[in-house]
Amino acid sequence: MLENSYKPIFIMLISLVLSAALTYLVREAAQKFGFVAKPKLDRWHKKPTAVLGGVAIFLATILIYLAFVPKTSESLVIIAGSSVLFLVGLIDDILHIKPYQKLIGQIIGVAIIIGYGLVLPWTNSAILNIAITAFWLVGITNAINLLDNMDGLSAGIVAIAAFSLAIGFGASGQFSELLFLSVFIGALIGFLIFNFNPASIFMGDCGSMFVGFLLASSVLLTDVGGRSRGIVSILAVPALILFVPIFDTTFVTVLRKIWGRKASQGGRDHTSHRLVALGLSERNAVLLLYGLALLAGLFSVLVRELQPVQSIAIITLFTVVLTLVGVYLSKVKVYEEQQEELALQNQAAFGFLLNLSHKRRIFEVVLDAALIALAYYGSYVLIFGNFEASENWTLFVKSLPILIVLKLSAFLVVGVYRGIWRYTSIRDLVTFFKGVSLGSVLSILAILLLYRFEFFSRSIFIVDGLLLLFALAGSRMAFRVFRQLLPAANVGDGCKVLIYGAGDGGELVLRELKNNPDWNYAPVGFVDDDPLKTGKVIHGLKVYGGNGSLKTICRDNEVEEILLSVRNVPPARLKEVKEICKELDVSLKRAFLKIETVDFE
Repeated sequence: MLENSYKPIFIMLISLVLSAALTYLVREAAQKFGFVAKPKLDRWHKKPTAVLGGVAIFLATILIYLAFVPKTSESLVIIAGSSVLFLVGLIDDILHIKPYQKLIGQIIGVAIIIGYGLVLPWTNSAILNIAITAFWLVGITNAINLLDNMDGLSAGIVAIAAFSLAIGFGASGQFSELLFLSVFIGALIGFLIFNFNPASIFMGDCGSMFVGFLLASSVLLTDVGGRSRGIVSILAVPALILFVPIFDTTFVTVLRKIWGRKASQGGRDHTSHRLVALGLSERNAVLLLYGLALLAGLFSVLVRELQPVQSIAIITLFTVVLTLVGVYLSKVKVYEEQQEELALQNQAAFGFLLNLSHKRRIFEVVLDAALIALAYYGSYVLIFGNFEASENWTLFVKSLPILIVLKLSAFLVVGVYRGIWRYTSIRDLVTFFKGVSLGSVLSILAILLLYRFEFFSRSIFIVDGLLLLFALAGSRMAFRVFRQLLPAANVGDGCKVLIYGAGDGGELVLRELKNNPDWNYAPVGFVDDDPLKTGKVIHGLKVYGGNGSLKTICRDNEVEEILLSVRNVPPARLKEVKEICKELDVSLKRAFLKIETVDFE
């Protein structure tokens, strides 16, 4: 037993070492014979880089599998189908075949898998299950191919997904399948040694198609893939395991359709690219997506163990959060405005949809309906624990529709839907409190009139109100939270500016600069003549003392511009500041309602 527990690790390490050695050899051969990816406008890398790294992944996986893993008919079929995809990708890397030709190759691989009888049993219809499985295999294969857009991203995400799947194999007692995936994980990590930022080799289509198809096919081997206890696990677990490629592909496809671009063409508009546009380094953007993949993998394990309703609640909450992330990322500009305007002219229908003023409100209403349901369910869980098999479940189900309707109506009445999320303030929090309070009162009255409040717990509605207020405020503050968590674009690259005045006006100026990265300002700090403010910090920027040290501050921080946020600067002090700016060749501007140049005369 102890030997078996260490065998997956042992096999993974052997595969890792072999893959690393093969990757090194393939990289040298690719560079020698000219198999390199040259930089293009629609690609991310900036220098010629060796390709065909998928050859190393393929060989390491096949060789270690044949040498160490017990053979099953299912794993042999998956190896056969994945090998077909590897050959199709290799031909594409060398000869650059047409997309429809690659699709034919993918269909051949799908036919091998389905022909053996491996399908996702998601419905009671055999024909429908076959269609779903074919769509799953082709979709995930191409999703991994699209995800291969930044150093280390695709290989790392697939390794994390395979690890999550391996946990399911171990929990189900499928030791042969666990060893099979251990080989695969080791091959991916060995390749990552050379592929992580800065990458010296790419996997190419032969790699992305092989690893994508093998991973998608491996889901069919396990109880996690559909032979489990409930419909939630059947549907949710595979999607969670492969969440990042599914999310990225859906996100990119929708936005490209909106902007009139082909979904199949390359581009620099993926999730990873938008994170970099927000100010993250390439490495940190990839690591952040690794973290999301790990979180989704953790949820996939929880979903297998929890009750179906609890699983639905977790998945809904996860979906809400990621929807907010997607909406935030969709606002990041990755193409020139002229390109976007041209796309809208060519796609008038999409332009019309984008300009509908009520579209955002519809999204808010749908989001709030989900938050109301989650808060109400969470209150029952906190009060009663596992209540699905009790009478409280009946009370929850019959009262939930009433709460959703009444609370949404209350939000509408008090003005929750009049605000703009990015400007959410304390005043808006008061509005949210009024909306939640009114909704709770109306809900209690309705339940009192309809059911005389029999068997309902009063504490449920108190906890529900608190949870809903937190969820409502959190969702509206989400964009501001994202902006604080993620570094602003162009920080360090724009005009280095010092804000004169560390009061309310200065804080507003800083917020406006951060909200408008296209102005290309990089704030380096505040300066204030009030000695009590010296050394304080506002939104991460230090407040310097201005009396007698302004010239030194400007030189030390390489300041190019000073923004006056104080309206009434004493004439003598303003004259002194002007003289210092003239001496150091630093621009001086006022920044109240707008930024304007100060007359030096």
